[in-house]
Amino acid sequence: MSNLLTGAEMVVRALQDQGVETIFGYPGGAVLPIYDALFHQRHIKHVLVRHEQGAAHAAEGFARSSGKVGVLLVTSGPGATNAITGLTDALMDSIPLVCITGQVPTHLIGSDAFQECDTVGITRHCTKHNYLVRQIEDLSRILHEAFYVAQNGRPGPVVIDIPKDVQFAIGAYSGPHKIEHKTYKPRLEGDPDKIAQAVEMMAAAKRPIFYTGGGVINSGVEASHLLRELVGLTGFPITSTLMGLGAYPASGANWLGMLGMHGTFEANNAMHDCDLMIAIGARFDDRITGRLDAFSPGSKKIHVDIDPSSINKNVKIDLGIIGDCAHVLRRMIEYWRAKKLASNVEPLARWQAQIDKWRARKSLSFKASNEVIKPQFAVQRLYELTKGRDVYITTEVGQHQMWAAQHYHFEEPNRWMTSGGLGTMGYGLPAAIGAQMAHPGALVVDIAGEASILMNIQELSTAAQYRLPVKIFILNNEYMGMVRQWQELLHDGRYSESYSEALPDFVKLADAYGAHGIRCSDPAKLDAAIIEMIDTPRTVIFDCVVDKTENCLPMIPSGKAHNEMILPDQDAEIGSVIDAPGKMLV
Repeated sequence: MSNLLTGAEMVVRALQDQGVETIFGYPGGAVLPIYDALFHQRHIKHVLVRHEQGAAHAAEGFARSSGKVGVLLVTSGPGATNAITGLTDALMDSIPLVCITGQVPTHLIGSDAFQECDTVGITRHCTKHNYLVRQIEDLSRILHEAFYVAQNGRPGPVVIDIPKDVQFAIGAYSGPHKIEHKTYKPRLEGDPDKIAQAVEMMAAAKRPIFYTGGGVINSGVEASHLLRELVGLTGFPITSTLMGLGAYPASGANWLGMLGMHGTFEANNAMHDCDLMIAIGARFDDRITGRLDAFSPGSKKIHVDIDPSSINKNVKIDLGIIGDCAHVLRRMIEYWRAKKLASNVEPLARWQAQIDKWRARKSLSFKASNEVIKPQFAVQRLYELTKGRDVYITTEVGQHQMWAAQHYHFEEPNRWMTSGGLGTMGYGLPAAIGAQMAHPGALVVDIAGEASILMNIQELSTAAQYRLPVKIFILNNEYMGMVRQWQELLHDGRYSESYSEALPDFVKLADAYGAHGIRCSDPAKLDAAIIEMIDTPRTVIFDCVVDKTENCLPMIPSGKAHNEMILPDQDAEIGSVIDAPGKMLV
């Protein structure tokens, strides 16, 4: 096979050499040479989305569910700008993507040519790295280098902008052997002395807690296994961010549930009162910390992260360890065993007893109803009826997302895909398409809201074209639910533009796209309807009509500390609690 290839052929060859089997994209004039090269091969499957944002989110879903790099291919100008939201989403949540964009010929760059934009300039702040390829001699190196950058260190999206004349040019192709970035060499192994110091601090702790994030999952399945081993060795309680769910099993004896704004009472109070916090692959974002000056004020803090910029970025750390989660966890376990260390038994027992008291408050409880479907109940029934199956869950963004995180229990990593950092409405459906492409035989469910699902509803056409049996489980409360909740709490119930008027008939909409539609508003009929959804071998839209006024609790109000939570209480006026610091409703 000749090493002399056109630029377009190089793109396809490089994707093949990187082991890429599926890409998501939308053709246009500036990438037609690459699409022509795709036409002449049979190794890579191209999935035609209906919007470039959908391509980015589908690539994210593929990457997050498979552990591989997600790839999208879009044209210049509006094709590239339409992908920006997905690229930013991937950057915030550390998802490895390679986005190949077409560009006008090099001699037209800067001339305001048709469908021209400064893709490199626009994407500079929403990618981990980007490239403008001006000559064919650089193309194969850049293609392979992009995959290296996307998946090594803290993962993220990389853009390769390829002018059309470079796609037509002929040059020598070189394979992916020994490809690495000249200056980007992430540190995998943590400092041994700091690891030893961290483990000694753990053995001496009286009220410890593991605080884990998406970095554990991004480190690979081994990291999750090592985390479970370390928790078992120490007996320490463990909590997780939204992005870290599944790294430690929800059925585990030490599991406190998710922490943060809509986390559990026990997780947030344990974070507040601990004397040692071991943060692993988490970045101390504002939805976790709450009020910074009141965040876990009495604790020593250990922070393990592969990204040096995350250490001391938001919260002052007592001991920072730069390294890959799996590598550091392995060394921690080795040191603990080699030194024959043991946890501080009596103080740890008292700490567990205190946690049990917090857990007894049952902060995820809600008032059941025989008249209307409670959204929490809907997620619980979905979980019970899919438990034990090969299942992947995506979400849109809003109340339904938080209810899914609270009430759907994850035992393994890479099964939960949601937009955490950017909070992108419209993420869930294309992400489900990506996950379904990665796992054709699995059950993939997008837990959605009736407002969010409309953001990228056009991707139903993609699901139909490729006969993907994704399930769209809409918790329909006829509101932008989280917006309505905040308007109730902070704006005296002035529901400005948060009511979802003129909603489509989702059953008829499903029929229009060749999917199967189900509508249920009766709690007694919910199980049968969910089973129908699961058993239907094609795309399903499930319109689950839920209580319109239900709020997502517990909740740490904006500007409050972890021990200033609002807990479920059907008889309380929630709004009155906002101005009463420290009061908790039970």
